[in-house]
Amino acid sequence: MILLGLDPGLGNTGWGVIRAEGNRLAHLANGTIKTAPALPVAERLLELDRWLAALLAEHRPDGAAVEEVFVNSNPQSTLKLGQARGVALLAAARRGAAVGEYAPTLVKKALVGTGGAGKEQVRAMVARLLPGAKIASADAADALAVAITHAHHLATRTARGIAA
Repeated sequence: MILLGLDPGLGNTGWGVIRAEGNRLAHLANGTIKTAPALPVAERLLELDRWLAALLAEHRPDGAAVEEVFVNSNPQSTLKLGQARGVALLAAARRGAAVGEYAPTLVKKALVGTGGAGKEQVRAMVARLLPGAKIASADAADALAVAITHAHHLATRTARGIAA
């Protein structure tokens, strides 16, 4: 099963593609989509959608997972993050991929064992679970972590006989 993980953001959206066969994981690709801060928000969202459509067409994932929005101290930043997340959800759903959503603390707990883990701890665990992967950025590492979390949840559901 091919899975796409997304760490959405208006300026930088991390993405990672893995293959999951039971508990076996393999890295396929990762990167970061960047939009130009000088462009109006609507144009940046359109650019994000175009990049995501191209990624989905290229990798043809069976499923996708998107990190949920966390509320930060700046309401405008939270709103822009939510808009980028909406584009990510729509792009995956439009392509027909089943979409999972995971809170940042759940992703950290699934990979590191604690919901309060730091970015470096997450990146180190991603590198350990996907040996040989050249991780493009912190955002890409987060996206791979989301994909790994989704793979683990799908494997658990399958083992328990629960429909995905």
